[in-house]
Amino acid sequence: MTLTCIHLSNLIYMENNESKLIMDEAKVAGTSPICVAASAERNYSWCTCGLSEKQPFCDGRHKQIEGMPFKSLKLKFEKEEEAWFCVCKKTSTPPFCDGSHRKL
Repeated sequence: MTLTCIHLSNLIYMENNESKLIMDEAKVAGTSPICVAASAERNYSWCTCGLSEKQPFCDGRHKQIEGMPFKSLKLKFEKEEEAWFCVCKKTSTPPFCDGSHRKL
């Protein structure tokens, strides 16, 4: 038996007692960018799906999406700097905010 539940633009269904999530676009995780004091020694993984509970960074939740259409965007800074990360997932300059959240 398949149970289907529609939630906004996402579809959640059960298959063999395992829930599957289908997403055709990223979830808006917030409407304001997050400022991060980025370090040159660290690797960063920006969340592209919007499901992460560690915004703006990836926690692997994109792996729950059927077909895995999203993957984290990896980056490393050359020097310490302040960076404004997008969380609305509508930016045209990922992973950085371009003000797209103002149009939501």
